[in-house]
Amino acid sequence: MSLYRNSAWFLKGMTEFTRNAFLSASKRFVEKDLEVSMAGRAFMITGANSGIGKATAMAIAKKGGTVHMVCRNKDKAEEARADIVKETGNKEVYVHILDLSETKKVWEFAEGFKRKYKALNVLINNAGSIMSQRDVNTEGLEKSFATNVLGVYILTKSLIPLLEKSADPRVITVSSGGMLVQKLRTGNLQSERGRYDGTMVYAQHKRQQVVMTEQLAKTHTNIHFSVMHPGWVDTPAVANAMPDFHSSMKDSLRTPEQGADTVVWLAVSEAATTNPSGRFYQDRKMVSTHLPLAWTHSSALEEQKLLSLLEDLAKTFQPH
Repeated sequence: MSLYRNSAWFLKGMTEFTRNAFLSASKRFVEKDLEVSMAGRAFMITGANSGIGKATAMAIAKKGGTVHMVCRNKDKAEEARADIVKETGNKEVYVHILDLSETKKVWEFAEGFKRKYKALNVLINNAGSIMSQRDVNTEGLEKSFATNVLGVYILTKSLIPLLEKSADPRVITVSSGGMLVQKLRTGNLQSERGRYDGTMVYAQHKRQQVVMTEQLAKTHTNIHFSVMHPGWVDTPAVANAMPDFHSSMKDSLRTPEQGADTVVWLAVSEAATTNPSGRFYQDRKMVSTHLPLAWTHSSALEEQKLLSLLEDLAKTFQPH
């Protein structure tokens, strides 16, 4: 089955995830969707100092939005901020230093942000981590799970009250088409059993992000939730984590700006919020979260179980 899934996924990728696929899809884009001013609206973007995150921050800053860049590396973040301010002339760009793999610090950051700022219109969960070998954080949690899943959950849940007080609130999570080869598994969240394959662990986390988005959309109906696949994008993260894939596909990979296009569209356009909350997108269009005949569907019970496990874990590390 997994051979079928992987083959079907690669074939889909070659026809839908490449740079040429983006150019083809973009012919149906409505350009006026992005002809909007974001002045007076506040956006938080994690992993905003390179790749898709930086391209998203740049596009939103150009539209006059206030941008909160949440990054792990202070020097890279300040350098990216300087580029964005220089290119856009928008000085409302702020750097916040946070390592999403440090679970308690995610709580502390979100609680501090709510005290300091009176509005947050859009949260963009973009930061991600692919590990080549299993490693744990100071709290004993597997690091990529802490970054990709639990950190996203805590940041989103903690900021929901601030989002709900703000106009037209949205949460966008950058997932990956790799999740299509994975069925949700809640029994090995810390990747303690079996051989550790960082790419497959990452794909499982990306499936968990899709389920998380669907579930949160049901609970928090006044926020527009979405999750998306940016396509195969030429970013430093892909080059580092998947060097063979990167070198063999280099000429077909999308630019960070092309990868960010649907993130920006979901974050700023009116058209995006006419679609139901909790859906999965590719190239500004709602798409299925499953490959045909791939047996990756899970039960409603299993999906609710993921959320209750995340909630219990999150509470364990919540500062009192």
